[in-house]
Amino acid sequence: MTHILLINPNMSAATTAEMVAIANAVAPQGTEVTGATARRGPKMILKAEELRAAVPEVIDIGLAAAGGIDGIIIGAFGDPGLAQLRRQVSVPVVGIAEAPMQEAAQSGRRFGIATTTPALVEIIAAYAARLGLADLYAGIRLTSGDPLDLVADPPLLADALTEAARRLIECDDAEAVVIGGGPLGKAAMAVAARFATPIIAPVPAAMRRLMSMVGEARS
Repeated sequence: MTHILLINPNMSAATTAEMVAIANAVAPQGTEVTGATARRGPKMILKAEELRAAVPEVIDIGLAAAGGIDGIIIGAFGDPGLAQLRRQVSVPVVGIAEAPMQEAAQSGRRFGIATTTPALVEIIAAYAARLGLADLYAGIRLTSGDPLDLVADPPLLADALTEAARRLIECDDAEAVVIGGGPLGKAAMAVAARFATPIIAPVPAAMRRLMSMVGEARS
């Protein structure tokens, strides 16, 4: 059995459960994903300072669990603690921002991000640049409305993300769209069904990348 830990850097147990369910639904046979929810912090990471504040909690959870698992997913867009945790554990670690952006950019595709968090726009753009993807990055399109209100209304969230994705494709020439956020995971799959253009859901992309890394580590 392959054991994967998904760390949710915010305090929403419901979001953790949703991301874990998505991850298990796409996990290969013989793989089990369990979740760990932050014990301190916001219910949804909306600001740069909240993303930075999540780092110690992510590292603490990852270090405590690393001896009994085969891989770690960091379940917040922005991947708080990813680089630090990779340096400190021997198992593969992936994030739900890095993995879908890299997947979206495969074969030189131009990609954009549809998300709900205006205060994180600059951080996400800088992250794409650090990943070496600046030349392929089409930018971000934001949903309208309060992010917490949208997450609380799944059909409204899916519609709002659909509009953001449509603008990326039609106005920004995106050839793939990443849905940016852990709490947006279920909506991401609803949005994907509405487009011929690839819509990359964050948690499944992270699972695909992690399982590839686990396989490489074992070979």
